[in-house]
Amino acid sequence: MERTFLMVKPDGVARGLIGEVISRIERKGLKIVALKMIWVSKELAEEHYKEHRGKNFYDGLIRYITSSPSVAMVIEGKDAISVVRAMIGKTNPKEAALGTIRGDLAMEIGRNVVHAADSEESAKREISLYFSEDEIFSYEKPDEKWVYE
Repeated sequence: MERTFLMVKPDGVARGLIGEVISRIERKGLKIVALKMIWVSKELAEEHYKEHRGKNFYDGLIRYITSSPSVAMVIEGKDAISVVRAMIGKTNPKEAALGTIRGDLAMEIGRNVVHAADSEESAKREISLYFSEDEIFSYEKPDEKWVYE
């Protein structure tokens, strides 16, 4: 099974959308193997978004992601990275399909409710930034036989 990183960002937390996001993940059949609320520090934010350093939106992104708590998760399932990316929708909510988290719950890029890793490399890196190995659990859900063939 593949693992990916998903975060409900400050706007999603402030708007009371944590449960909605978790519910969508669970209804899809994916498994949450790590979960915590965190107030992202400036140092962690700069490391997380280092590929955007120097871009015109970088400083605002750092201020925003450190402005209020977020909820970080590790999601596990078959093709979890691509499945979660499809579930959250395009970065710009105006272009995100209805039925996706961003398409249904967000209006602007800068307040698009969630972040998810976009590749296996990003998933591993982001998971390691937010979670230690002993914070990630392996367990079997009773409904897995109904999710996967």
